[in-house]
Amino acid sequence: MRKYILLLITAFSVITASAQQSLLTGKITDKNGQVIPFVSIYIRNSTYGTTANENGIYQFKLNPGTYNVIYRYVGYTEKIEQVTVTDQDQEHNVQMADEVFSTDRVAETYRKNRDAADTIMKQVLKKRKYYIEEAASYSCAVYIKGVQKLLSVPKSLLGREVRKTLDLDTNGRGILYQSESLSEYNFQKPNKVREITIANRMAGQNTAFGYKKASDLQANFYQNVFIINGLATRGFVSPVASYGFRFYNYRLLGTSVENGHTIHKIHVIPKRGHGQYFQGDIYIVDGDWRIYSVDLFVENKTSNLNLVDTLKIRQQYIAITDSVWMPASTQYSFKGAVFGFKFGGYYAAVYNNYKINPTFPDNFFTGEILKIDTVANSKKPGYWADTRPIPLTASEDRDYRKKDAFEEYKKTDTYLDSLQHHKNHINYPGYLIFGYAASNKSARDSLYIFPFIQTFYYNTVEGFGINAKVSYIRTIDDFHSLTVTPALRYGFSNKIFSANMGFEYKNDPFHNAKFYADFGSDVLDLNNVGTRSLYFNTLSTLLSENNYVKYYRSHYGDFGYQREVLNGVFLKGGFSYSSRSQLYNTSFTKLKDNKQREFTSNNPLAPPGTPADDHSFLFPDNQALVFNASATFTFDQRYETRPTGKFNLPSKYPTLTVNYRKGFKNIIGSDVDYDFASVDLSQDHIRVGLSGYSSFKVSGGGFLNNNTLYYMDYNHFLGNQGTTFDPTYVGSFHFLPFYTYSTNGAFLEAHYQHNFAGSLFNHIPLLRKWKLEEIIGANYLTTKNNRNYREFYVGVQRLIFRVDYGISYAGDKKYIQGFRIFYGIR
Repeated sequence: MRKYILLLITAFSVITASAQQSLLTGKITDKNGQVIPFVSIYIRNSTYGTTANENGIYQFKLNPGTYNVIYRYVGYTEKIEQVTVTDQDQEHNVQMADEVFSTDRVAETYRKNRDAADTIMKQVLKKRKYYIEEAASYSCAVYIKGVQKLLSVPKSLLGREVRKTLDLDTNGRGILYQSESLSEYNFQKPNKVREITIANRMAGQNTAFGYKKASDLQANFYQNVFIINGLATRGFVSPVASYGFRFYNYRLLGTSVENGHTIHKIHVIPKRGHGQYFQGDIYIVDGDWRIYSVDLFVENKTSNLNLVDTLKIRQQYIAITDSVWMPASTQYSFKGAVFGFKFGGYYAAVYNNYKINPTFPDNFFTGEILKIDTVANSKKPGYWADTRPIPLTASEDRDYRKKDAFEEYKKTDTYLDSLQHHKNHINYPGYLIFGYAASNKSARDSLYIFPFIQTFYYNTVEGFGINAKVSYIRTIDDFHSLTVTPALRYGFSNKIFSANMGFEYKNDPFHNAKFYADFGSDVLDLNNVGTRSLYFNTLSTLLSENNYVKYYRSHYGDFGYQREVLNGVFLKGGFSYSSRSQLYNTSFTKLKDNKQREFTSNNPLAPPGTPADDHSFLFPDNQALVFNASATFTFDQRYETRPTGKFNLPSKYPTLTVNYRKGFKNIIGSDVDYDFASVDLSQDHIRVGLSGYSSFKVSGGGFLNNNTLYYMDYNHFLGNQGTTFDPTYVGSFHFLPFYTYSTNGAFLEAHYQHNFAGSLFNHIPLLRKWKLEEIIGANYLTTKNNRNYREFYVGVQRLIFRVDYGISYAGDKKYIQGFRIFYGIR
């Protein structure tokens, strides 16, 4: 880790231990004396640079000597100042002139072309792929600063308490959140990345979006599709995409000479009024036909942004070698409004100390795309004062001091006692749906009481019942925790009392390792992959007289262990022993007497028309000793390593899971004898150009032997009955009955879904403003006894709300069609 710290010290050249260095600072203004914020400043013939803050103030720490300092910002003529640094700090203010682009030169240079901009852009597009691949590898030091501000508050809400809580001035302005980070970013073709974060600092609460690592701001306009993480579900067409002429018109505004290069200013104009397109200007180097800088923006009213109304992206490129150029700075600035609250802010990145085609050690790129040093979050204010390249403004410094003081206060017993009392106060409406959580002031011990809607229930087997369930978590240290989950269940109709307890001991967060065990008794669903929650089954049973879920009784004990043994290889296995018995309906309560609908038998295989009090045979009392194991392979697994553990990220390749289950006969009285194996292949969120993203899952398998097994041992599927459904898992069905297709033989199922993310509705004015996401999908299942079940559906989604309409076929016959809805509660 020492070499990374030394790298950053060299990159920013600002460590005070170097007594020979002096501070060069200054203010950058235009010809009218108005400050120019976020100007890129760097030393000529080097990769050492910085950025001015939003008040136009910049600073360098330099050894004594004479330097050519370059000042660049879109909209202004590049300026080169020769500055002599002595052994004393000095101030060097700079005034920049508005950029002047000559159209006469355009006419002279391109007089034979009708459209000079098209001629230039055709040259750029020809070299686009070359510039994507021109550096086989590189490394650089990156500093990122972010600030989110509240710009105004509705006067009716701007009371004293609001100003005090949000630390606002009398006009309703103040800093909500700010962050800084220092890291080393390493890249190797085709897509290997490793970033080491040396220091992090945050003040305030970021509840929306943020960019805290270098990879978040890798703004590469040479790529066809430009992704804006956190603010848009779809990608944007780059102005220099290979198919850019299909989406943009280009207009040459003029040509100038900057630092010995002829620069063309190209105005980018979308051909369509609405879509994922940029507007603004790009600057192109004549002859090289590469990007010199960009000044682009996207708007919510035309591009369906989330959270913000306008996002501006500015980027400056500099020559690292004679043939390789890289970004010197990137800035995202944004504005928006929610319920009358206006906010804005920026994220700025400064890139230094580029090394082109460095020699990386063997096994340097392991899939770890981000590593945060264990002391990254503990750097003191003095460290940041000596290290940050972008100086703080007075308001930012004041905000840091105030929030740092508050963070210290939050560690006191007085505050912790007060916080504990406040946090542990029960919110009854919240408990109804989300449950109740409480913890002690050290947060080492916490208790969670499951929500009311899952505690009191009704079904035809147990009648009205209570399922009291709590979870206690003891955090031993940063790497070890114990969770104990006891539960008591009682059905007032069948008078069955159940008690069970679950344990989970996490012992290695860097390998997702844990031991788990459960024992006791319970009333369980015959479909072990899940049907309807207690809440939804209660509603459907009482209100619609649809007792969808079928239950059985089990006394059981199980234990197991899981661990990621290699990066991308996750193993899980365990044993379970259970004694199972059949249950029957005992309660037939109806809130309204619907003569057209009757309760059904608790035997899912009973034929239609069987009376609800049916006691037909499904399985005898039995015991089962079962071994379960699975191996999950995530190819090219990428992950982040933080001081608290390893966090895996989605892969661009499908995930393969191999499952195996074996029932042992004549061991401690076990009656079962079977072997089951299956293979799953799945992938979520596959980006499809500008048209949203797709997800899929394919599963196949069967019983290698089925000498002795009972209905609950069958392979079950995640079906759905009733109007509500859960779309959060791609491997589920919309209309498949819960139990009919369960099988003791072979099966094949497939699921596909595509979310257009607004790319269709964006062309319809009345629907565009609602930001609806269009969805299509299909599900398929075939088993030994039930062939070729299919579903096709379309839907719309907004945030947690979704409505689908679909149709299903069982064999050659139409089965069910209708609507399915989801509103965030499962």
